[in-house]
Amino acid sequence: MGIRFGYFVLLLIFTCFFTFSSAIDIINANESLANSEALISNGNRFKLGFFSRSNSSRRYLGIMYNLPVMTVVWVANRNKPLNDSSGTFQISSDGNLVILDGRKEIVWSTNLSSSVANLSAVLLDTGNLVLQDNSNGAYVWESFRHASDSFLPTMRLFVDVNRNEKNVLTSWTSLDDPAPGRFAMKIMPDLAGTYILKDGNIPYWYSGPWNGQRFIRLPGMRALYNDGTTVGSDSPGTAYYMFNVPNSSVLQYYVLTSSGVVEEREWSYEKKAWDVTSTRNECDIYGKCGSFGSCDARESPICTCFRGFSPKAEDEWDAGNWTSGCTRETPLKCEHNTSLGKEDEFLKMAGVGLPDQYILFPVDKDCRGACLGDCSCIAYADVTGIGCMHWSHNLTDVVKFASGGEDLYVRLPYSQLHKKHDRRAIIATTVVMGSILIGLCTYFARKKLSNYRARKNKKGLIFSQRKESELEELPVVRFEMLSNATEKFDRTKMLGEGGFGPVYKGKLPNGQEIAVKRQARSSNQGAEEFMNEVVVISKLQHRNLVKLIGCCVEHDEKMLVYEYMPNGSLDAFLFGSHKREFHNWQTRKSIVEGICRGLLYLHRDSRLKIIHRDLKASNILLDEELNPKISDFGMARIFGGKADQANTTRVVGTYGYMSPEYAHRGMFSEKSDIYSFGVLLLEILSGKKNSSFCDEDQQFLTAYVSSSVHQQFRLLNFIFLLIIFYKYTQFSHFYSYPIQIYQQLIK
Repeated sequence: MGIRFGYFVLLLIFTCFFTFSSAIDIINANESLANSEALISNGNRFKLGFFSRSNSSRRYLGIMYNLPVMTVVWVANRNKPLNDSSGTFQISSDGNLVILDGRKEIVWSTNLSSSVANLSAVLLDTGNLVLQDNSNGAYVWESFRHASDSFLPTMRLFVDVNRNEKNVLTSWTSLDDPAPGRFAMKIMPDLAGTYILKDGNIPYWYSGPWNGQRFIRLPGMRALYNDGTTVGSDSPGTAYYMFNVPNSSVLQYYVLTSSGVVEEREWSYEKKAWDVTSTRNECDIYGKCGSFGSCDARESPICTCFRGFSPKAEDEWDAGNWTSGCTRETPLKCEHNTSLGKEDEFLKMAGVGLPDQYILFPVDKDCRGACLGDCSCIAYADVTGIGCMHWSHNLTDVVKFASGGEDLYVRLPYSQLHKKHDRRAIIATTVVMGSILIGLCTYFARKKLSNYRARKNKKGLIFSQRKESELEELPVVRFEMLSNATEKFDRTKMLGEGGFGPVYKGKLPNGQEIAVKRQARSSNQGAEEFMNEVVVISKLQHRNLVKLIGCCVEHDEKMLVYEYMPNGSLDAFLFGSHKREFHNWQTRKSIVEGICRGLLYLHRDSRLKIIHRDLKASNILLDEELNPKISDFGMARIFGGKADQANTTRVVGTYGYMSPEYAHRGMFSEKSDIYSFGVLLLEILSGKKNSSFCDEDQQFLTAYVSSSVHQQFRLLNFIFLLIIFYKYTQFSHFYSYPIQIYQQLIK
């Protein structure tokens, strides 16, 4: 009876959030669209209307998804916004679509040269705005051929050199300014690849050419190709790129952001928000390691010179600026034009992203021989679906992949591949060095004999319980680098201190800001918690989880390196020094929704189900835009297979946030995190700390809310009871509902 009543209450409350309206999808020649009106596509997927960003009075005409969250995918008057709400949209007398301001002056136009008598403008359910000739149904103009920053299903990015036509993505200037920004994404003729260009013509990212199934520098693209991606060429000098989503209920598109990143966005009906995927790393930036340098995001430093090459500028290279690249150590034999010495050979670099500026060589079989016979050819690759590729200029933007990629063969002098040494010199050097090493080993063995067993036990605890191979995917950062980054762990660099130990702010040689979590020798969290956090979070990637960059296990130290969160932890905004800055209800709502998204990923959407077990305000970090990120996975547990709950004799976490069954009986599951989330939600809504109500009768905020006579706290108690109601019923996605209920009740 109680569960049925709960369903009825939720159904009654959520019904009030949905409204229905009817609208049109077409404008005829004698009609116009006013500032407060909108076109709605036939399937209710898209709408066209005027909008403003943030608190600006500037007005734009745009196409957007017909969703509760404003999602603009195309803007007409990007360069010339309206200054008030007097604008109109219509078909002009000369057959163009136009935007008129309050003085009836043209702000934007389709600029068609030929005129058609019987026209109408229709917003299709694909998001394409078309100007249609009603006499034959042909499209005179369409927005899909004039893209903004968004790439929608069935839209084509294209280039036609013969007609001097192209359709490119152009980023917004900023999140609130749709004017054309610094970045543009375009496809090259004859399927030569896709570039993101910065500031007009500077390469920023490169996909590699199309091989019939994928762009060769995108090893993971094969699945996308089989799921609706199409790349083709209608004639020499042309190329186009499009994708489709087979499941019509899925809302998915791509956007080129103002920072030059292509994000994949898919609408989550459960969270009422976009799930965003972006796989960019430092090596995706074009020319990160300069000419004859290769980039590997898994290594530190990420850049290395090819074999047979050395840095052009040693000082810049050591400082983490690799753009000057590398230079050849020994000239090629063919450059000397002599018959002396052995012929040049080729070094195989396996599994890499090939550089651009290649030449297709017309050979059927011997690609290597063709390159060897041409002294200007410094590298070659024989790629299935493309053919023999030769390079005669600097090799720039070579990237090493964890899997996939192509084989690049780089021309080197014979001596660089087959170095010979004097055998006697080797023997003599070996004897001398061996004697020195024996002496050093004897000295250090005696000096450290007293603490050998302690160090052995500590190291064994770290690596015997976990396979060392589990750390292979996570970069190991050298102690010296972290010491330099934090100015030798100076106290002025300390951000705070928790149960694990102090946290320091640092900066790597490449300029990236980091947070270094250093285990204190007095910490009650040992090697098990350290390894647990490394293994758990290294397997997770989500915008609402803090990103683990690497770890360090040198000099009896255990350190974790995270991305730096400039706004610190949530508890500082709720109860500490930043409390005054946190009165905005919309900000609190956004933070709650972000925490919900992170929890949903841990519990349902990640490859492994993760139970955090220590969810609280101090473990929620905030980035520069106050986006929340769940941190501190030292207490987390992984569930494998179909397991969904477990028991433990070691109860860890923070009292007051623990669910009763976990605190008293050691039983934990995803519902344990939901209980902690409920307590955290009460703190966010009330601005009161859970442990700030300690007296003889009431131990925590939850007890105070339950017994309070104030209406506000009674409403909070209602929300908390709904969360507990979820814990013992079969509701599967309750993460984002309590905040909506509270908003509705306080109106």
